[in-house]
Amino acid sequence: MKIAILGGGFTGMTAAYYLAKKGHKITLFEKEKVLGGLAVGFKQLNWDWYLERAYHHLLDSEYDILNFAKDVGWKDFFFKETLTSSLYETAKSSTQLVRLSLPTPEVGNYRTIPLDSPQDLLRFPLLSLPEKIRAGIVLAFLKFSPFLSTYEKYTAEEFLRKTQGKHVWEVLWQDLFRKKFGKYAENILASFIWARITKRAKKLGYIKGGFQTFINFIEKELTRYRVTLLPGYEIRTIERGSNEYRINNKEKFHAVVSTLPTVIMSKITQSIFSSPYLQRFSKLKYLHAVVLILETKKPILDKTYWLNICTPKLPLMIVAQHTNFIDKKYYGGKHIAYVGWYVERDDTLIKKSPEEVLSYCLSYLKQITNNKLQISNYYKFVGPFAQPIFDKDFVKNKPDFITPVKNFYIANLDMTYPYDRGTNYAVKLGKEVSDLIK
Repeated sequence: MKIAILGGGFTGMTAAYYLAKKGHKITLFEKEKVLGGLAVGFKQLNWDWYLERAYHHLLDSEYDILNFAKDVGWKDFFFKETLTSSLYETAKSSTQLVRLSLPTPEVGNYRTIPLDSPQDLLRFPLLSLPEKIRAGIVLAFLKFSPFLSTYEKYTAEEFLRKTQGKHVWEVLWQDLFRKKFGKYAENILASFIWARITKRAKKLGYIKGGFQTFINFIEKELTRYRVTLLPGYEIRTIERGSNEYRINNKEKFHAVVSTLPTVIMSKITQSIFSSPYLQRFSKLKYLHAVVLILETKKPILDKTYWLNICTPKLPLMIVAQHTNFIDKKYYGGKHIAYVGWYVERDDTLIKKSPEEVLSYCLSYLKQITNNKLQISNYYKFVGPFAQPIFDKDFVKNKPDFITPVKNFYIANLDMTYPYDRGTNYAVKLGKEVSDLIK
């Protein structure tokens, strides 16, 4: 059977691999000039490894991508412990910290507090001992609980306020949700926090050479299985005949697998699907990712890999010091850090030049580091439709693998719900959709 796969990210590549192994004739279409989707990387002349345009890592509990790697013959993964911390205003924490004599780094008006383990929670200075015990019990329940329908009946705020208490919500969670989901923070379902806690891991994984190295390896495997790869090819129209689909009024296919964002898929399939079917997708909401990558002489963060910014006074969501995770020797001896936001599609950060984004956040970065910022290079990337809003409308209207039209399948990152997007779940979707096609 001739099958068209729309989108060359990890979902599309995985589906192409397993379907080609079954003997199907596969053509993979990708709008960008390279495969990889959200995991695509780039490399400078003095770098030995690729760097992803947006922060990427694996969890040691994510077996789908590890099994896929085993199937294609890739072995170069490694896992290591990292440090996750949260940044709070010193004014909120000074009394407790002095009393407990905690060695937490302080810079100006802000203090970094590790939040990486049960022990860190017990030492956390901004909550009382009863609050910490109560919070820990709830987190343990979420960690080991199977998915429950109850999690979709409450928002995360309602669930956490009820089980952990109002003060714990305000200290531990409120700013995290507002930075990630903006004005939709109070609408996010409790199923989201269940999924985050369930998959929480101390050890994080990475790919030797960067994710792009793995992508290049997969591309060679796809070529070996005679998959036709068409990077730089934009899908504008899809027409349906009696037993076939025509892409851009050219080549015909017996089946189509769309891994495109739901918004894009809806635009190019209006002649295939009914208006009521497509109308459900218009109720889905998304935020776009804006990422600024900084190459500096000294690190912004001394030990922390992942820093959540838990104060509205600093309009940054996260700072991820990549070279506290991966050795700087692979990037010409320079330190690499990501600064990230999720924003509305009309946010000015999307339209700003890299220079303007750097200027916007530089004064805030200086408030959270003891090191002088000597920036040798910087890069800005935008990821459209990067963060779905997991509210009640999303659960009712998200796409499914099987569509009302025969032999047209959907497998996109909206379907990772309730888990946050990532390469592991992209691979999982690709494998699952390939299993549906005999």
